[in-house]
Amino acid sequence: MELKGFPQTISLREGSTVTVRPTTRGDEQALLAFYRELPQEDRLFLKDDVTTESWAERFIQRIERGEAISLMAEQNGTVLAEATLYRPRHGWSTHVGELRVAVACGHRRKGVAAGLLRLLVRLATDQGVEKIVVEVVENQVAARRVFGKLGFQQEAVLRGHVKDTRGIRRDLLILVNDSSHIWAAIEAMLADSIPGAG
Repeated sequence: MELKGFPQTISLREGSTVTVRPTTRGDEQALLAFYRELPQEDRLFLKDDVTTESWAERFIQRIERGEAISLMAEQNGTVLAEATLYRPRHGWSTHVGELRVAVACGHRRKGVAAGLLRLLVRLATDQGVEKIVVEVVENQVAARRVFGKLGFQQEAVLRGHVKDTRGIRRDLLILVNDSSHIWAAIEAMLADSIPGAG
C-alpha cells in the first residue's frame, strides 16, 4: 500500500527535526542496523528477534501485504526510531490495530515517539481503525508511562505470558484506547511540548 504525503518533517523538543517516511523494501539493512544498536535490555521483550535477516524479510513482506504500516524517523541518513501499526485485513477485528514503537536511546524524551504515533494514528483512523491495542511487559515502566499519558487503559493481564530471552516469565499487559481519544491526547501533548506542533 502506497502512503501519500511522505516524507514529512517533524520538530523535536530541543529544536531539531527528523524526516519521517514509510518503511519499504530496500530498508532491511537500515532497520537491522537500528535494532542491533538498541540495548539488549530493550530487545528482551520484543516478540521477534529483530536482529536477524529473516525477520527483516518477513517484516517487509507484511508491509507489502498490507498487514502492517511502518514509519521510520531519520536524521542525517540514520534511523532514530521506527513505529508500526499491525492490522488484520480480514475477520472480526479489522477495526483494531496494534501499535509498536522503538526509539534509539539518545533520542528518547524528545518527541520522536509522539510524532511517529501522531502520524500512525492519523493513518489508522483514515483506514477505519477504531481501537488501538498496545502490549507491554510488566516491567517496561517507561512505555507504560508514555501510553498512560496517551489515555491507554489496562484491559487485561496475561500472567506469565512472556518469557524473555533470559528465560524469565513476565506478565503481559494489554492496554487499549479508541483512536479518536489517542489523537486528541497526542495533539495536546505535542502542543504543550513542541512550539508550532499543534
